[in-house]
Amino acid sequence: MTALNIKKVVAQWLILFTFAALSAAATAIDVGDSLIIDNVETIDGQVLTRESLKGKYLIVQVWATWCPYCHRQNLNLIELTNRTKGKPLEIIALSVDRNASVVPPYVLNHGLNFHVAMMTPTLNKAIGNRRGVPELYVVDPTGKVIQKDFGEMVDLDVYDLADYVK
Repeated sequence: MTALNIKKVVAQWLILFTFAALSAAATAIDVGDSLIIDNVETIDGQVLTRESLKGKYLIVQVWATWCPYCHRQNLNLIELTNRTKGKPLEIIALSVDRNASVVPPYVLNHGLNFHVAMMTPTLNKAIGNRRGVPELYVVDPTGKVIQKDFGEMVDLDVYDLADYVK
């Protein structure tokens, strides 16, 4: 294969990769899109229904137990839960761990005081392709995504999420 042919093959692969990346990004939920949470079973057996979440802001975090950035963000979400007790705000952490059995011990050992559930195919389809973990969505009471953050948020940014329910 000549150098010119190699360049053509590489260029073709780059074009295909770019189109694949663009089409994947296009399917990801974003600010202004709707995200309806309904009939999500938490790891402790509660069922979060659309009715039980009605009138509340939702913070939906996609995370994993093996992710150090998620761990630090979870510490901030614990504090946010404490700061917003009694306010119309619910935090739902959706684990993308492949082995669901590692999640309950993590929750117990780290004292997570917010809802934790496993990512389901339905939620995965609703949220779409993600860039990684953690990824966080703020959903208003009408079901619209009003904020989206990728990667670990610093503590003050997490605490500022309480402003939605002031």
